[in-house]
Amino acid sequence: MDADSYDFNQGWLFGGRYRAGTAEPGYDDSGFTPVTLPHTVTALSWGDWDPASWQQVWIYRKHFDWPGSTDDAGSAARRVFADFDGVLVSADVRLNGRPVGRHRGGYLPWSAELTGSLAEGGNVLAVIVDARWLPVPPDGAAAGAAAVDFLQPGGIYRDVRLRVVPEVFLSGVSTWPASAVAAGRALQVEATVDAACWPAGPAQVTAELLGREPHEPTVLARATARLTGSPGSRAIRLRLGGLPGVGLWSPDTPRLYTIRTTLSAGGTDRHTVHTSTGFRDAVFRPDGFYLNGQRLPLFGLNRHQLFPYLGMAAPARLQRADAELLRYELNCNMVRCSHYPQSPHFLDACDEIGLMVWAEPPGWQYVGDAAWQDLMLANTADLVTRDRHRPSVIMWGTRLNETASYPALYARSRQLARELDGSRPSTGAMNRHSRAGWAEDVFGYNDYPSQRGRTGLKRPLPGLPYLVSEAVGALAGPPRYRWADPGATLAAQARLHAEVHDIALGQAGCAGLLGWAAIDYASLNGGDRVWHGLKTPGVTDTFRVPKPAAAVYRAQVDPRVRPVILPVFCWDFGPLAAPRGPGRQAMIATNCDRLEIYVGGQHLATGHPDRAAFRHLAYPPVRTDLTVDGAGRPELRIDGYLGRQLVATARMSADTAGDRLDLALADSSIVADGSDATRVTFRATDAYGNLRPQVTGQVTLEVAGPATLIGDNPFRFDRYGPVGGAFLRSQPGLTGEVRVTATHPDLGRATARGTVIPPAAGRAFR
Repeated sequence: MDADSYDFNQGWLFGGRYRAGTAEPGYDDSGFTPVTLPHTVTALSWGDWDPASWQQVWIYRKHFDWPGSTDDAGSAARRVFADFDGVLVSADVRLNGRPVGRHRGGYLPWSAELTGSLAEGGNVLAVIVDARWLPVPPDGAAAGAAAVDFLQPGGIYRDVRLRVVPEVFLSGVSTWPASAVAAGRALQVEATVDAACWPAGPAQVTAELLGREPHEPTVLARATARLTGSPGSRAIRLRLGGLPGVGLWSPDTPRLYTIRTTLSAGGTDRHTVHTSTGFRDAVFRPDGFYLNGQRLPLFGLNRHQLFPYLGMAAPARLQRADAELLRYELNCNMVRCSHYPQSPHFLDACDEIGLMVWAEPPGWQYVGDAAWQDLMLANTADLVTRDRHRPSVIMWGTRLNETASYPALYARSRQLARELDGSRPSTGAMNRHSRAGWAEDVFGYNDYPSQRGRTGLKRPLPGLPYLVSEAVGALAGPPRYRWADPGATLAAQARLHAEVHDIALGQAGCAGLLGWAAIDYASLNGGDRVWHGLKTPGVTDTFRVPKPAAAVYRAQVDPRVRPVILPVFCWDFGPLAAPRGPGRQAMIATNCDRLEIYVGGQHLATGHPDRAAFRHLAYPPVRTDLTVDGAGRPELRIDGYLGRQLVATARMSADTAGDRLDLALADSSIVADGSDATRVTFRATDAYGNLRPQVTGQVTLEVAGPATLIGDNPFRFDRYGPVGGAFLRSQPGLTGEVRVTATHPDLGRATARGTVIPPAAGRAFR
């Protein structure tokens, strides 16, 4: 956040459905509900979302004081903007009753200029949010919300900032690599100058590449362009070259640098903007993907930004946590942002931790009329402009997901992307394994075998850069993967993910594979694959709890970093379980060289990674016969070895007498800004923390301290499975310890503690 930008999320009032007059400054809003952004217009559970509950027109209002002709620092007259990161689906903004901005589309940023309508003293900003089914990408198909494979609850669901700038200012700064080759490493900078009136005297724009020192960074390169002209907006491009000593960005070394761009006029610095960026050379070739000259197989998943209870209105901490889940726990080096531009907070984390990104505009199987297509092109341009500075983004989806061929439309979208950023290839996920109607740079293919349960992938199309953009979860295998499903079903999901990644890694000409999907998500599209309005193809559930399929991903890490032993089954001999245990071909995900397996204290088997079936995975699973007599409810112990050294042990108990309720907060502290939140997760487990299946009953939650619980309370295990969750959100300005207590009638009580800390001073405008 630059010095001219203020957090504008606090102090909003939500009035429910819009009625004539509710946007007027004199309207009595004393009955409105105080809310902090991001916000969803309707209450949601973890499932059973009903689009009718949000497909209305809604009203938000915010009262704020303005100091008149000077800003809060006493400077001269300024221009003032309200910057919206995302409003679903359409917004009409009024300040003191005057229209100041309109926008159609929910996934990209836009601004409303407030300058001419600000009053000294009190002001009323009103936002009319139209969350109906509008002809706006990805929506518009006649079938309504069920026509798109993800639900989209309305609201001001991303951040809002107040931006106070000089009359002549930098309205946008973006960077992208001009060259990452060591001998000629260079960066392109585009700065847009917006002038209400042209200043007297010379003006210039200077772009500087700063070193990585935190306090007084070194200027590594500088470029300057002089300006003359008249009021209006113009874009200036500068090139920062000759940078052979600059380090390269990669998943293992995500080096970031700062571009400081300054507009000077009349001999003084008028406006400065800081932009984060990085240098890397990302190239798709017919024989694979190359990063910084080295071939790198792409190993990843698709991600939706949907959250239980919150819809898409998740704050920065939760967005960033998804990136960390993908990179650190699931060991992915790439994510596809399916099927829309995702939160800037998520993408900031991708830049910082080394998670490569496929970015695409909103769309899913449908293309509308000429006006709809114009919006799609505008979305493409806005996406590229927003994210081209990010080293994590390695490709643009200029063709919408699984759509028919629209040669003229997609020629225009490709050209737009190339004009705005010539450094990245174009792509689009195809559901037809054919070149017919295809003209992008990288062939992305959603590879689902026609019969459920069948494994395998089609061969890459020869001579083309080729990436499997989806596999497994949406159309292949059993219809659903829920905690309540049989253990064999959940084990099948793990096997399928292991198989398709192994095949992709071994196929000549395949750059890699992005499995479907990272996380369960809300949908009405898919027939018998929909359960309580939820699609369950994720390797983690909607609460981000890893399913057995996640074990395959979690094991793909160097054992010297983290040894892993994760059984892809539950150890249970109850009335609903298999009386003879997991049986033949039981799978254990591991990165160990050897497993020694004991049942009831007796050695049962030695397991080795199954390299015959999984020849290309870095760390194949072990498969072994675990057909046992469960009458005495024996304990399972698995010892993992690297060479002769014991490095890890996993234990599983069949004795339900030791079962307990596990409760955890994802973060030990949150910030008292009213937006920040952390995940609360509770599970039925055995004595060693392994999930215990088939547990029913209700979990009741209590919170003591300055935070609000967001979630179903009580939570029914018999509806969802023996896992549940909620969110703990801060209350504006209130700090102190928070205690969360969970109680189950059979499993007892568990407690977790956290702290709400003060926010950073001086960055919120109330």
